[in-house]
Formats: sequence, C-alpha cells, structure tokens
Amino acid sequence: MSRLYTTQLLALSTKLANYPLRDGFESVADARSSLCGSTITVGIDMDGAGCVRDIGMLVSACAIGQGSAAILAGGAKGASAEDIYMAHFAIRAWIAEEGDLPAWPGIEAIVPARDHPGRHGAVLLGWDAVTAALRQTEKLST
Repeated sequence: MSRLYTTQLLALSTKLANYPLRDGFESVADARSSLCGSTITVGIDMDGAGCVRDIGMLVSACAIGQGSAAILAGGAKGASAEDIYMAHFAIRAWIAEEGDLPAWPGIEAIVPARDHPGRHGAVLLGWDAVTAALRQTEKLST
C-alpha cells in the first residue's frame, strides 16, 4: 500500500487560502462525507462563455479532502462546466479502478488515496460540491 500523506499532498492544504468563500457568489453548494463527517462549501461565479470565473471554498476535512479541494480549485478557473463534470466522472471511475486518472492540473497528488477506500469520499468531496453548485447555476440561467 502506498504512503497516503505525502509532502506534496500535505502542502496543498495551504493553497486553500487562495480560494476564500466570500459573500456574493452566484451559486453556493455544500457536500458532506457520510463516512468521516468532512464538509465543504463551494461558491462559484461563471463568465459569459460558461466557464468558471471565480471559485471559493470553506473546507473542514482531512488532509486528503483539503488536498483534493485545492487541486480542484487550482484548475477550475477557466474550466467549463463540462470540463468539471467530466473530471468528476473520471475521478469516480479511477477510484473504482474502472478508468484512468483524469487530466486535471495537480491531480497526481491524490494517487495514493486510491489504495485507501476510507478516503475515497474525501477525494470526491469538493467535486461533489462544485458539481452541485454548477447544477444550481444552470437552473438560474434557464
């Protein structure tokens, strides 16, 4: 089994400070891991082309959840909703050993988490919240 808490993964939690959850985001959604109780709130603003203009997070999670959220946030600006949906789907498949690790900036830092099923929910936490926020944004625009 691979070492779960690498220096690279642990360093990611400090990057969350670059993505504060402020008042006024177009769409805000929460996710909670039923396994460990970790929570995340994600706020997003979209641009006219349907891409993420800004993202903010409030994360109360283990180092895996924090690291995965930081990876998500780091690649989200400029990504389309479809890019994010596809990455979320690919991460789910990869965790289940049914697909390849998606092409998302920095995603290789969570590779050791696949060997630890108890941490899979933490890996997905931010992705679950941001896709919920994207669905809210889509409802607002229709």
